[in-house]
Amino acid sequence: MPHQEQVMVHGNLCAGPPNNAGYNSNPVHFLIPYVLMAVFGGVPLFYMELALGQFHRTGAISIWKHICPIFKGIGFAICIIALYVSFYYNTIIAWALFYFYSSFSSTLPWTSCDNAWNTENCTNYFGKDNVTWTNYSRSPAEEFYTRNVLAVHESSGLGDVGYIRWQLMLCLFLIFTIVYFSLWKGVKTSGKVVWVTATLPYVVLLILMIRGATLPGAWKGVVFYLNPKWEKLKETSVWVDAAAQIFFSLGPGFGVLLALSSYNPFNNNCYRDAIVTSLVNCLTSFVSGFVIFTVLGYMAEQRNVNVEDVARDKGPSLLFITYPEAIANMVGSTFFAIIFFVMMITLGLDSTFGGLEAIITAVMDEYPDTLSHRRELFVLGLVVVCFLGSLSTLTNVSGAYVVKLLEEFGVGSPIIAIVFLEATAVSWFYGINRFSNDIKSMLGYTPGLFWKVCWVAISPAFLAYIIISSLLNPQPLTLFDYEFPDWSITVGYIIGASSFMWIPIYMVYKLVWTPGSLKQRLAVCLRPERTLPDIHTDSMGLSPIP
Repeated sequence: MPHQEQVMVHGNLCAGPPNNAGYNSNPVHFLIPYVLMAVFGGVPLFYMELALGQFHRTGAISIWKHICPIFKGIGFAICIIALYVSFYYNTIIAWALFYFYSSFSSTLPWTSCDNAWNTENCTNYFGKDNVTWTNYSRSPAEEFYTRNVLAVHESSGLGDVGYIRWQLMLCLFLIFTIVYFSLWKGVKTSGKVVWVTATLPYVVLLILMIRGATLPGAWKGVVFYLNPKWEKLKETSVWVDAAAQIFFSLGPGFGVLLALSSYNPFNNNCYRDAIVTSLVNCLTSFVSGFVIFTVLGYMAEQRNVNVEDVARDKGPSLLFITYPEAIANMVGSTFFAIIFFVMMITLGLDSTFGGLEAIITAVMDEYPDTLSHRRELFVLGLVVVCFLGSLSTLTNVSGAYVVKLLEEFGVGSPIIAIVFLEATAVSWFYGINRFSNDIKSMLGYTPGLFWKVCWVAISPAFLAYIIISSLLNPQPLTLFDYEFPDWSITVGYIIGASSFMWIPIYMVYKLVWTPGSLKQRLAVCLRPERTLPDIHTDSMGLSPIP
């Protein structure tokens, strides 16, 4: 069902796994593969999805009847992956809300080793002399996160389920309540909310960067950040990490770009949007590196160790251990803790709005007769399903491990494989010339040769490179010194297959139920049902914009 309502594209904390949570925690030598992967892979795919959504005016499922009907299973797979993301990603926001609540005290609870959850290994080195930091030492912030928030010390692993932590469940309920009332009326509501959730983090980043630059030892972190190690460029893992980070930060394949761009006016300059948004995203990652590394330099100064020893933490550990630990020992720690976790919550909500709107738009456009006047009920049902699915991540024993499992297997490889198929289907089956003509009908000019070459060859090769490298060099899955057992890896592969399998299933279904000979069936299944968008009211009954 075509859409006619223009919305602001949502920013995100992470469009994918939180390991790349909007913060570039890698030194400047990482920028070379990062920029190359952005120019030849991430930005072209970002532009492609914006143009597809804006031209065809529909969500991730029904758009395939306009492109190549046999690939419709990609839309169903995208929705399932978006569900998996909502199962664990909102739990991470709930952790941030728990920290936000805990910050309202004169002394932050992760400042000292005198709490009930602390152990004899807890070492508080701030403001003290002659403190020895060993491999067994644990900071107060680390023990607050692992023992008080997650309670992983009570766990023997994934096989031990445990009970749901009511504090985190209450935080999660509040998060989903905010999400529901931001989405229930449609993108007009979420579009207004996102003006706050997308702009506030930049104000907070500026404040934290200024504060970080005044910390003792901050210069060490900046030098480490800007001092390239050229030999690292010979390592395949650096290029794979760069490709994964730019891919997940820009977010093609998650259905968000298709959904939100489908509400843009038909003649909106999606080319300009793609370039500007990508530049802002990359510059934000670069600037946030200064925010992170000034603090890491400060911590290295306090611990009397090298910056690289402090900079090993990534993803949630960086957000919930390293940075809170530094904030706790600043002057005005309560204020900086509050604004830091406000930033995390708003960034997280921003990503959640986009992810769930992708599902809502896709499903409602696929079944307009049933759902067009029942949006509030459908959104309520979706939020309830997401809340119930998230409960497995809230247990005191295995919750954190479930988050890791969903992050690695529910999203990582499946979404990359899906975008590879999407790029291939658009460029080779729908046809690059037809796609270029679609863009010309919107913008008045066809894309340049660079974009066409990227869509046809370079971007698919970029995605194939990530997939093959990941398969050839699988990394052991660990969390807090816990190595995931073999049976959990098998479960992870099943989770990954549960989304991707709908692509071949739908292909078989389409071929079987299409009448005619095999040649005729293939011709029907590969031919777009229509190439020009229909203009009529959107799923909310709004009148079309001329």
